[in-house]
Amino acid sequence: MLIEICCDSLAALDAAVEGGAQRVELCAELALDGLTPPDALVRHAVSVGIRTHVLIRPRAGDFVYSDLEAEAMLDAIRRARLLGAHGVVIGALTPQGDIDLSLCRRLVSAAGGVGGKRPLSITFHRAFDVCRSPEQALEDIIRLGCHRLLTSGQAPSAFEGIPLLRRLVRQAAGRICIMPGAGVNADNAALILRQTGATELHGSFRTDGHTDAAAIRRALSACV
Repeated sequence: MLIEICCDSLAALDAAVEGGAQRVELCAELALDGLTPPDALVRHAVSVGIRTHVLIRPRAGDFVYSDLEAEAMLDAIRRARLLGAHGVVIGALTPQGDIDLSLCRRLVSAAGGVGGKRPLSITFHRAFDVCRSPEQALEDIIRLGCHRLLTSGQAPSAFEGIPLLRRLVRQAAGRICIMPGAGVNADNAALILRQTGATELHGSFRTDGHTDAAAIRRALSACV
């Protein structure tokens, strides 16, 4: 079992480390559902020795990207690698609500180990939660070579999305990690794991707007 903490500041990152998080997803502007973080935050996370995944999202809003935005995403993946990140978190859709296979193949390739480069772990983010066919989208994401899927089960929270999350875990059948996220906290983390069959969780674990190290410790203890 692993809990990934979403962090958008140095203070949040330090609280995640204090709370015993095994991995962090770094972003900026969590109030906008997360954007690509500044280099300084990635550099600090790597320096403290925690496993670090970097969100690759150039702007808020939908997940249909222009050619210019695609180039910005590719450059962000290259920067994340140079800074020592262990993984990236990507996603893109077509205007019809399907996985943008053309762009996602480029993003996955940039994160891969081609040419002797260090391969990065690849998470497909919650763009999945607004795609029109979750079952088909999951198969597309698996074929792309992503290692995990972050999803609320197309619901406002992972707790509410348990029925679809359970079906996705079964459909994945070990080919990819299904990682429930959105509204995960110390009180529901163990239940979500038990009810879905997932082995990883994602959350910000905030209390009064701040990442709560004690809440992370409680969730980890409850999930053992």
